[in-house]
Amino acid sequence: MENTEAPPGGREAEGPGTGSGGSPDERRLLVVVHAAFLLLLGSSFARFLTRDQGGSRTAWVAGLFAVFALLYGLGHLLAPPPRAGTPPGARHLAWLASVSAVWAALLALAPSATWCAMPLLFAGLYALPPRIAVPLAGVLTALVVVCEVRAAEGPLNPNMVVAPIAVAAVATAVFVHLQRQGARQRALIDDLVRTRRDLAATERRAGVLAERQRLSAEIHDTLAQGLSSQRMLLQAAQRVWPTDPETARAHVREAADVTARSLAEARRFVHDLAPADLAGRSLPAALAALAERESGPGLTVGFHLVGDLPVPLPERTDAALLRIAQGALANVREHAAATRAALTLTCLDEQISLDVADNGRGFDPAPALPATTVASPTAAPGRTRGHGLPAMRIRARQSGGTLTVESAPGEGTVVTAAIPLAPAEAARADTAYGPTPEPAA
Repeated sequence: MENTEAPPGGREAEGPGTGSGGSPDERRLLVVVHAAFLLLLGSSFARFLTRDQGGSRTAWVAGLFAVFALLYGLGHLLAPPPRAGTPPGARHLAWLASVSAVWAALLALAPSATWCAMPLLFAGLYALPPRIAVPLAGVLTALVVVCEVRAAEGPLNPNMVVAPIAVAAVATAVFVHLQRQGARQRALIDDLVRTRRDLAATERRAGVLAERQRLSAEIHDTLAQGLSSQRMLLQAAQRVWPTDPETARAHVREAADVTARSLAEARRFVHDLAPADLAGRSLPAALAALAERESGPGLTVGFHLVGDLPVPLPERTDAALLRIAQGALANVREHAAATRAALTLTCLDEQISLDVADNGRGFDPAPALPATTVASPTAAPGRTRGHGLPAMRIRARQSGGTLTVESAPGEGTVVTAAIPLAPAEAARADTAYGPTPEPAA
């Protein structure tokens, strides 16, 4: 997933005056502020030359104007304002103090420099915390009012007192509001970034757990069953080899076939494909092949199809039902001591169900067991083993269905997986899988 988050304190957090690293809007604002300062400075100096100049002080005032302009330019190059939400550095505070002192000296000699207070007001309000910026704005405003009153000619104009205070109050209120709003936004953004990071970590953990669960189910239903079958066939071959070599060779050949199927399953499992039995086959054909393959000495497995599949099922549903059948037959072969088992695939209008029944010893499914274990009829009381039934339940649930187990000691076991069909699938009754295979003997 592409990372679109801005690091805390990154460019999105920078404010006006942070140089070329700010956003285009911030750079444009900076240009406007600098242009306003130069315009106010030039008009103040022009007014001084035309109205306020007098004698020897003209050179001093011109020098102070030059120093004021130089300090302002160097300050934004060498001591830029801090990023939004961070305290100002010592260099910026020193610049702000020096440029304010030069401006105050200018006021004493040239009252026309009063309106240059606006850029200073902007710099102070932006860089300083409100508890310092508000008193500074008050001091600057008072100096402006005093100079305006001192330079007034004739009766006192109330606007000379009220206008600077009103302008400074509005500017201060707006800046403080923007600062507080910016602080709240930064807090929300930080909280959002943390939440997204925590959510991503949670999703990764959930994905890891789901993948582990899938891997355990796949290994149980494919490789583990194949290895178990190979072991039993090779043990049977070892027992009869001295007395019946031909039967032993048949067991070895069958074990080799199981090995080939397990290898095919492992390769498809690595590539996350459908079960090998479903390659080029419909689900009924795959179940019929499974029943025929599991039939052997001591156990006969039959397959029955009830109804017609109305539509091709999703690959995930086909794979889930086939894996459930494999897991149930593995339990029959290992635990049930059954002689007959039956796979029944029932196709209804709104759901498809698979029944795996056997005539084995059965067991009591009533005791509550941990979700990751399944009772073994051959295990000692109080002990649990295996992943068969939990894996089957998970597969059914992932396909939107349910799995039920009906059993009792001495009465066999019936495992039923029922998966509903989507309305769009149930409506397309004219689509079929193809020829229905004959039930296995």
